[in-house]
Amino acid sequence: MVRRAHHSLLVLALVAATLSACSIGQKPQRPAWRTQAENACLAERRVNPSEFIALAPEVDGPGICGLTRPFKVTALQGGAVSFNATATLDCSMVAELDAWLADTVQPAAQARFGQQVVQINSMGSYACRGMNNQRGAQLSEHSFGNALDIGGFVLADGREITLVRDWRHGDEQTRAFLMDVHRGSCGHFSTVLSPGSNAFHYNHIHVDLALHGRSGRSICKPEPQETLPPPDSSPLIAQGRRAAPAPDDETDNDTTGKPPLAAFEGPGVGARDGFGAVAGPEAYAPPPPPPLPPRRDGIGQLIEDMDQTSSIGRGRRL
Repeated sequence: MVRRAHHSLLVLALVAATLSACSIGQKPQRPAWRTQAENACLAERRVNPSEFIALAPEVDGPGICGLTRPFKVTALQGGAVSFNATATLDCSMVAELDAWLADTVQPAAQARFGQQVVQINSMGSYACRGMNNQRGAQLSEHSFGNALDIGGFVLADGREITLVRDWRHGDEQTRAFLMDVHRGSCGHFSTVLSPGSNAFHYNHIHVDLALHGRSGRSICKPEPQETLPPPDSSPLIAQGRRAAPAPDDETDNDTTGKPPLAAFEGPGVGARDGFGAVAGPEAYAPPPPPPLPPRRDGIGQLIEDMDQTSSIGRGRRL
């Protein structure tokens, strides 16, 4: 019995050693949902390759880092918004960044500055590294091309906006623009970390599409704040601030069918052309009907003083 038991333990030890050797030689695999998300994005044609967005060979490793169908991106919005350096991103990030520019960044720039953003200054896209570049930390979404670090923007007139300077020390409208971008980013990405979120993001906005647990929760730090309204010179604000006229105000689209009050005011108020006062409302009343000619009866006598609104005569002279 002892010999048999010893023999069985040896067999199990050999099997375990064999399995361990196989697992050591086997390459770790990326989570399946990442490849599924890439393939779904491509199947839905959310990104169309162009001279600015080009499909690249698979990035396979080291370890589980990489992308199945990466894109090399030099510009978005059909080339209207360039990157300062080529970004390696997965399909979903390319599509969401393009929508974010159209829905958040450009409207905010137009409202605050009266012009568009023409460049994103990136501080990093794909890189196989731990979170916050810390050794031993959990892998960052940058390791899968599923994140972008944004250091600033360049406007159409060449003005450069940087997170490290303008988040806290820019003028009011510039700070408000960056706050608008932060708030809008939280509606597009599952993770948004801007200056104030922690010590590692003092100089950029980190955005990614990480899958945060089964609930799909999102992370948006710091808490978005209310911002100042855009300047009065903004075309969007000028259009939105057209106050409704007061009841007594004169308007050019009066639908009452009556002449405006100023038409009946005296020369000191309404008459500014030197021609004096104009006629009052009675001038617009229809003229009375002309009197009817006298009628004669059958024997030539005049019939006078008939009430025009009654069939009863008030006086006859035959």
